[in-house]
Amino acid sequence: MTHGKTDTAEKLRIDKWLWAARFFKTRALAADAVESGKVLLDDARVKPAKAMAIGDRLDIRIGQYRYEIEVLGLSDRRGPAPEAQRLYRESEESRQRRETIAEQNKLLPQPHFKGRPTKRDRREIERLRQDE
Repeated sequence: MTHGKTDTAEKLRIDKWLWAARFFKTRALAADAVESGKVLLDDARVKPAKAMAIGDRLDIRIGQYRYEIEVLGLSDRRGPAPEAQRLYRESEESRQRRETIAEQNKLLPQPHFKGRPTKRDRREIERLRQDE
């Protein structure tokens, strides 16, 4: 399921794939996440230019969410979300963990601020962040 230009060995840069699979809004954000160790390829830290192939396993941390996925297809073209979701398969445990975290977040009180936060608002935000 390759789209765009890929070489004959069916490999693609990991940062480009993460962007095409819609895990990150820009390639720069994808590259930063890979560089900082938030994306592991087969349980190993890699560089953004690392070539990946179909069948590779990725561990992706975005905020408090963690995705454990298997690569099913390669694409260097960012298409619509349903097309991007066909590039990978998420493990069932990973999906359940994320849904549990999302449910817990819905139960937390959300601070509502208008405009730019005051010094008091910023202290409140910081206190909420440290409680997590």
